[in-house]
Formats: sequence, structure tokens, C-alpha cells
Amino acid sequence: MNSVFIYWDNSNIFHEAQRLAEERGEGTNARYRVRINFDNMMRLAHADRHLQKALAVGSVPPEMRQLWNRMENRGVEVHLFDRGSAVRSEQEMPDRVLQLRMLEDALDHNGDPGTVVLLTGDGAGYLEGAGFHSTLERMHRRGWRVEILSWAHSCNLRMRRWAQENGVFVALDDFYGAITFLEPSKPGTELASARDSEPLDLSRRSVT
Repeated sequence: MNSVFIYWDNSNIFHEAQRLAEERGEGTNARYRVRINFDNMMRLAHADRHLQKALAVGSVPPEMRQLWNRMENRGVEVHLFDRGSAVRSEQEMPDRVLQLRMLEDALDHNGDPGTVVLLTGDGAGYLEGAGFHSTLERMHRRGWRVEILSWAHSCNLRMRRWAQENGVFVALDDFYGAITFLEPSKPGTELASARDSEPLDLSRRSVT
């Protein structure tokens, strides 16, 4: 199968984009004004290949509703969780849902694997046989091609090295200008201008 299956850990991707916006000095309150360009991020993930499935997990703050609606309107399956839950950590359930669906898809397409594209940086749990890294290894042993898209400064080092040796690692930092934009400052705060996304250049994007 030449199809692409995308699994998007939005909290990890968005929170690290906030930190990078601040580090790059993109103006006043850049951390709170930066947004993900959904269309460009999705295109970077599937790289103009046939998209079989896309699944995203994240949290439910109202300011993210526009992004979730946009994803759902484009055929992305979205699962949202309350990040304020006292029962479990913010990332525990979203991570488990992504990992479960990845394994389910691997079973459903046993003998006819495709390309798994994971947008995250979280490689925790590997030594215990759990987490994204272990899930990717299981899929890879069954013939799946593996691609990880992550911010270079936040990706689990062990998982990044494994992806570079066995598949593809794409540093989102190299596409920062295309996959993010900045909203203007809100009334009552220090003036800061908006920034549009740059055109996405896929010629710099490796694929398996």
C-alpha cells in the first residue's frame, strides 16, 4: 500500500511551537499569538501522497475550537480531552488513544502496510515497552514505513535517532515559517503585528 496514515499529537506540536516563537523573538507575546497553519501542516505530513486516514488528538480550550472544526471539515478524525482533569495527566489519555489507533490500523492492514506519519516528539515509555517509539517499532517490523515530524528541540533523542536510521525524521523547525502564523495583538495589549505563513516548499521534505 502506498497510502499515508497521519497521527497528530496536537498538544505536543502546539506547545513547542509556542516556545519556539518566543525563542525566535517574534514580537510581544509571540507565545500567545502563534498558531498552526493546519493546511500547510497537513500537506507537509502527507507530502502530496494518497491520504488514507488522519487522526488528531488534543484538548478542549475554547480558543482551539476553530482549529478542531477546520480539521473535522477536512476529514480528520478528532478526539478531544479535558486537560484540566484531576484523574490523569494532560497527555496520558491522548497519547494512549493515538497509540491504540495506530496498533488497530496495523492489525487491520496486516500484510498490506502503508506509511505511518506521526506528529509528536514524545518518546516516553520506551524502556517499559510502551509509548509512541515502541508502537512505531512494532509497526515497522510488520512492514510499515515510518516518518516522524517533530520540533528538533523537543523530540525524544532515542526516538529521533531510530527514525533517522529506519525511516524519516522531519524537523518542523525547517518549515517553521510555513506551518505557523501569528495573530495580531489583542486590544489593550502592547502593539504587535500579525505574520502570515510562508509558502510551503516540499522539495526540502524527505519521504520514505
